[in-house]
Amino acid sequence: MALMQLVEKIKSHSSKWIKIKDEHLKNFYWQDGYGAFSVNSKGLDRVKDYINKQHEHHSGKSFKAEYMGLLKEHSAAFDERYVWG
Repeated sequence: MALMQLVEKIKSHSSKWIKIKDEHLKNFYWQDGYGAFSVNSKGLDRVKDYINKQHEHHSGKSFKAEYMGLLKEHSAAFDERYVWG
């Protein structure tokens, strides 16, 4: 399955699920687009730790700052006009 199709399915199903979980979330929707990064299996513990501490981590750095940092750190080609729409 192509990554684009997987992300579309995850967004679609999770959006429908969250809307029935709480009345306050009935207007929930995902933003357009997504970013995907591969991880070497040697770095898996670091990724798990990041996920577990995500709330704490993002209290000191915005998502936008972190995402732009990742793109630049890994020399990813991008046009910022299209990253944030």
